[in-house]
Amino acid sequence: MTEANLQTDFPTETIIEGKAKLVVPKLEAFRKSPSDYAPSKAPVFYNPVMELSRDIAILALQAYQFMVGHELSICEPLTGCGVRAIRYALEVEGVKSVIINDISFRAVQLASYNVQLNGLQVFTTVQNKDANLLLSSYASPRKRFDVVDIDPFGSPVPYTSSAVRAVRNNGLIALTATDLAPLCGVHPKACVRKYGGKPLRTEYCHELALRLLAGSLVTTAAKQNIGANVVFGHSTDHYVRLYATIKYSAKKADESMKNMGYITHCFKCLHRQPEKGMFEIWHSQKCSQCGSKVDAAGPLWLGKLFDKEFVVRMELEAEHKVLRHKERIRKMLGIIKSEADAPITYYVIDELCGKLALPVPSIQRVIDGLKERGFEACKTHFSSKAIRTNAPVDIVKESLQKAYCFSKTQAKGNAKE
Repeated sequence: MTEANLQTDFPTETIIEGKAKLVVPKLEAFRKSPSDYAPSKAPVFYNPVMELSRDIAILALQAYQFMVGHELSICEPLTGCGVRAIRYALEVEGVKSVIINDISFRAVQLASYNVQLNGLQVFTTVQNKDANLLLSSYASPRKRFDVVDIDPFGSPVPYTSSAVRAVRNNGLIALTATDLAPLCGVHPKACVRKYGGKPLRTEYCHELALRLLAGSLVTTAAKQNIGANVVFGHSTDHYVRLYATIKYSAKKADESMKNMGYITHCFKCLHRQPEKGMFEIWHSQKCSQCGSKVDAAGPLWLGKLFDKEFVVRMELEAEHKVLRHKERIRKMLGIIKSEADAPITYYVIDELCGKLALPVPSIQRVIDGLKERGFEACKTHFSSKAIRTNAPVDIVKESLQKAYCFSKTQAKGNAKE
């Protein structure tokens, strides 16, 4: 198939993303009103906003390839126009084979053309199957992939079970969830139904969303005597993204399950507390700080969300890659590295200042103040207005008041000058 004889029944355009040249749906043709979400209206899915996610994925797969030290076989069963898988084939060094798939014939036609356009026919195969059927056909030990990437429009849950079985021992699974309304507590019943955990509408709901996604993966894998260990994740724009390594054995599954539990939360004073264990009774608990009744999110993943060695490797790989969003990614990875070993959840300073009727101080001043008192404190990539700390909420509030007093005194001093 050549560019001259590519025939589609919808408008297209040619774009460049990373090292890939791609024909994609012309999204403006499918936007009838300003509120329309054009990618979901187009006959073949393509979302240019997710380029940042794909840039980060290039680094994650390259870091993984470096750490395992062998060539990778990759599967993307929900490929759309093929942009993510084609970029893997072009930009990740040490890829030996890529299988991409979509249930839509239109998508397969466009993805096949894009594979040829980038000269990848030798080691890239395009299939036209149901995603779960494709993944299940690669579930036997000698056929599994090093990397399976589930990047749907919505929830990855319908594909997680078959995806886990299609990843070989020590392989990598990547999951994207764009359905943040359930995961962030707007539709809690939907979250329980899909992810098996209860969300909460808190200021740190995006971390809860990532932990609920991780918890769903871990419990799904454990049912098949497979362990899953989170090595990286991020919350960006309208989605959360997770990367985890897979270990085959009941013992590894049990070890993973030990990191499951709940996060209790007091909506009165904002105190929160992780509680390990799948069957903890939290319904009647009282807040240890103010005595109010607490609510809880979970069961969810309470283990680390970021492996520092993996993040450092991603930073190193970023120096050698040509990425449109490199500077934003470098800044994000720097913050993630600093929060890799930090306490669970974070405090949004705006939220606390609102409760205290205080103006919002400098984030760095609050962090410095907590460190001076002997507590851990750092920024988080989840929110530019938040901090992670092991300080009790009352100490955080005191630090905000001191930061305000310091700013007020400094302002008076400047006025006298």
